[in-house]
Amino acid sequence: MISILFVCHGNICRSPMAEFVMKDMVEKQGIASEFYIASAATSMEEIGNPVHHGTRNRLAQEGISTAGKYAIRMQRSDYQKYDYIVGMDHWNYKNILRIVGKDKERKVSLLLDYTDHPRDVADPWYTGDFEKTYEDVVAGCGGLLAKIKREHLQ
Repeated sequence: MISILFVCHGNICRSPMAEFVMKDMVEKQGIASEFYIASAATSMEEIGNPVHHGTRNRLAQEGISTAGKYAIRMQRSDYQKYDYIVGMDHWNYKNILRIVGKDKERKVSLLLDYTDHPRDVADPWYTGDFEKTYEDVVAGCGGLLAKIKREHLQ
């Protein structure tokens, strides 16, 4: 089983969007049983809160539900639990490393590193642009899934 943890600052906008987009992708490709996919925050600010309404609404347009998801904080032990730990921006990346320590196994990456245009996924909490975030998340998840399929599911 391949385990992926998507991480952002609060775990209410970008990382749950990536979690549920990736779950939808693997489900539609008939490979969901090969994956364990989750998301978490690097901060404590939103712990226990549901997914932001902007993310919920954008995903609902695609028929994707986030029901039952509440923000959780990433733990140091997650480094051993997950094969891929994927941050949304460079601040997340730095904070992930603060939580887990050294990335000896090179598990930590940024979502858009799996695209032809590596950059940060803009935080819709600040931009209000959930459509742009959705487009970035779909591109990043698609690139990550293609890499995983090439390397693990041949």
